[in-house]
Amino acid sequence: MFVIKNYVTTGGTVACALAIGYLMQNGSPAQSDGAQAPVTVAAANQSSVIAGLEGIVLTSSPPAADATTDIKASRSALQPSRSAPSDQTNCALSARAKAIPGAAARLTVKAPCHGNERIEIHHSGLTVTQRTDKNGALDLTIPALSEYAIFLISVDDQTGTVATTHIPDLANYNRIALQWQGETDLQIHALEFGASYGTAGHVSSDPDAKGAGKVVHLGQQAFGDAQNIEIYSFPAGETSQAGSIELTVEAEVTEANCGRDLAVQSLELRGDRRLRSRDLTLPMPDCTQAGDFLVLNNLLQDLTIAAN
Repeated sequence: MFVIKNYVTTGGTVACALAIGYLMQNGSPAQSDGAQAPVTVAAANQSSVIAGLEGIVLTSSPPAADATTDIKASRSALQPSRSAPSDQTNCALSARAKAIPGAAARLTVKAPCHGNERIEIHHSGLTVTQRTDKNGALDLTIPALSEYAIFLISVDDQTGTVATTHIPDLANYNRIALQWQGETDLQIHALEFGASYGTAGHVSSDPDAKGAGKVVHLGQQAFGDAQNIEIYSFPAGETSQAGSIELTVEAEVTEANCGRDLAVQSLELRGDRRLRSRDLTLPMPDCTQAGDFLVLNNLLQDLTIAAN
């Protein structure tokens, strides 16, 4: 059985900015509304499954000079001392976010003294682990969950930075996200307007999937405790179709997760534009079922799309 708690994430840009220091240490708080929902779990063999902050860079406007001085002065004592490599004279961590079509943000990060290192991106309750390249750079596209999107970027020595951007077309999209930690792979499958598995309208992270929506998978398998996310997006404001989109989630039972409880969180942005969060506990089957898949038929509520 799943243990489910429902949340509603609210708050404005100013409140998010003021809470940056707290979020970097403690994560995003949420209030429970006490609702619960049942979840049906079916097991199937794989072959039988159908088919603090060192520098802040804001993309809108920079902080006032006196505020910047105060921030750096108050936080410099909290940061561990680092010696720049002989070929690096500037270790400043910086990031920029730019809105791109599809209600997404292109995030570029420069961390010249953190080549081939773990880096985490936080956005509207989501956290995803990535890895910089040998030069300490990262270029990542993330589907946004808020119109005025704030991205918090942190590295292992607890330094960090912030990037923001405006996502003007977010209101045109419904978005369903799952996040979890570890080696388990969760897969969102969307059957759009009566589609069947393997046909047009069956959308997943498979690059060959064809449909109006899109599933993006982000994570870093190089780290066993990485934060992973999978996001399904449907352009509800840009389609003339109406009807239902069936949502299912699949999870493979592996030696790494069998017999354990898997903590999962969903974040849903539907037609009322309220970002809702649910915490779920998924008991994985014992290790005799390794190699099988769980098919979660009602982990996520189906989407209902109205005609435009």
